[in-house]
Amino acid sequence: QVQLQESGPGLIKPSQTLSLTCTVSGGSITTNYYYWTWIRQPPGKGLEWMGAIDYNGSTFVSPSLKSRTSISRDTSKNQITLRLVGVTPEDTAVYYCARHLRLQTTDRQSGSWGQGTQVTVSS
Repeated sequence: QVQLQESGPGLIKPSQTLSLTCTVSGGSITTNYYYWTWIRQPPGKGLEWMGAIDYNGSTFVSPSLKSRTSISRDTSKNQITLRLVGVTPEDTAVYYCARHLRLQTTDRQSGSWGQGTQVTVSS
């Protein structure tokens, strides 16, 4: 059974670059035909699809975040990385890594999800 674990700084200052890692066990990130997705949930708001990288290494990013977001992978470590530059307090959220067979989904009832990691942007 695949497991996903997010890791990164809990607290980050405005204007800095956020880097989060999703470490995958029990399955390969190159397995057909999965999307490895980053999703976040700001306090009091719904889930927001940020972007994904697929089993081939192709990346997809939400248009609203495209200028600030990059997603990459390290197949030797079986990890997915999210980078978000120029963070503001509005980027405060719980960040999730998930595996789905569909792109741009935030369905909690489908796929496999990590537990999430809280990121707070504050000076």
